[in-house]
Amino acid sequence: MEKRIYPQAIESVVMPEPFGRQSFNSAEKAVAALQTLYNRNTKFLRDSFAALAAAGGDNSKRYRAFYPEIGVTTNSFTQIDSRQAYGHMPTPGHFSTTITQPGLFESYLVAQLRLIMRNHGVAVTVSESTTPIPLHFAFLEGTHVDGAAAERIKRPIRDLFDVPDLDGTDDQIANGTFEVAFGEPRPLAPFTAQRIDYSLHRLSHYTATTPQQFQNFVLFTNYQFYIDEFVARARDLMANGGGGYAEFVEPGNVITKVGQSAPSEGVAPPRLPQMPAYHLKKPNHGGITMVNIGVGPSNAKTITDHIAVLRPHAWVMLGHCAGLRNTQALGDYVLAHAYVREDHVLDDDLPVWVPIPPLAEIQVALQEAVAEVTGLSGYDLKRIMRTGTVATIDNRNWELRDQRGPVQRLSQSRAIALDMESATIAANGFRFRVPYGTLLCVSDKPLHGELKLPGMATEFYKRQVAQHLTIGIRAMEKLAEMPMERLHSRKLRSFSETAFQ
Repeated sequence: MEKRIYPQAIESVVMPEPFGRQSFNSAEKAVAALQTLYNRNTKFLRDSFAALAAAGGDNSKRYRAFYPEIGVTTNSFTQIDSRQAYGHMPTPGHFSTTITQPGLFESYLVAQLRLIMRNHGVAVTVSESTTPIPLHFAFLEGTHVDGAAAERIKRPIRDLFDVPDLDGTDDQIANGTFEVAFGEPRPLAPFTAQRIDYSLHRLSHYTATTPQQFQNFVLFTNYQFYIDEFVARARDLMANGGGGYAEFVEPGNVITKVGQSAPSEGVAPPRLPQMPAYHLKKPNHGGITMVNIGVGPSNAKTITDHIAVLRPHAWVMLGHCAGLRNTQALGDYVLAHAYVREDHVLDDDLPVWVPIPPLAEIQVALQEAVAEVTGLSGYDLKRIMRTGTVATIDNRNWELRDQRGPVQRLSQSRAIALDMESATIAANGFRFRVPYGTLLCVSDKPLHGELKLPGMATEFYKRQVAQHLTIGIRAMEKLAEMPMERLHSRKLRSFSETAFQ
């Protein structure tokens, strides 16, 4: 029998030079230091891997670098302005969070640190954390690792580098289940660096656009018709001056700039990804992103799990639903002010007994947008739009089962519409403190046998999708004009919250 030869144990770890803790009274300087440290440490990992892949590195050593960390210490119970939803610590103590890609999050980080410095009158510290950066997350966006190069490394990569650790990549902070160990700092932000990196990589995979393209106001839809209309409208905007938007980005990071009638950058993918994203961009991520999430609560949870780490200012569901009332007509709108959650995908993270409240700022923006686009108001507006409970279910063919149970529950809940995504998106907005809303369009009435015939369907989509999308875009523009401290509601904050929004 051939004798196996096992590699010698690795006893030495190679790391960059230690980075001394630095204190800052300027948010901009603190973020610049985070960027310097992050760039240095990720470059160290990339260079070490390249040397090993070129057979010029030492396979008897482990290579490690750490995420940057930002910390704040307060020692007073000074009462903060109670109107503020974030930007302050709930109690005295030391708070910290690991940071990734500070260049991507520069505006966000500067805004959060400015608030903390203003509200508490304290400096912030930048240092190295004790959390290693996984090699996978150190590569630059779009990097392709040649399989042959990896094969030249004589040991398993996990022996030589840190890799993603799913045991420490979770949503305990956001879920409110995180327990601080004695002597450890409390969390400063809702997500850790490794959790954010995991989602940033998933976003590129699912949407075929880089995280840098995502905007702070996000529309979700469950029909390609809406995307087709969004693309046509965005291209027309670019060709005719932009209308306040700077550029339009499609899957493959295909970019059309203001004044252009065709894309000038990027390559369209050979096939669309699972949940393609499209971005009407403004400076500082102030534009609109639209994502076709497809059908079902699993997709709805997946994409919102990942977009949440970008800390958007709002997300809204625009899609079709089943109307449950005889008084509704095809094409009517439904503005959700409550949700029945029979989607089940969030049951382990957010129990069904947790109420998902309507957010006044979102509700008002959507209702005003409907009135402006349709030209209706007051009692006339009620003819085409109804506010009420939306039920979300995980069985697309629920009508084929014994209907007595579902119909009874729907009636008792006062539901006026049924779909497969809205409650999931709203619940994840609640869970991740992202302002949320829902405006649906009635496309059929299964309980009343009112289904669209083929010709009716074509005409319905031509007429209604354009108007519905116009309403969604107008609502997002209204929200973007609103002060962010007003949009981010205290309703979404729990007993002991992180200081970061």
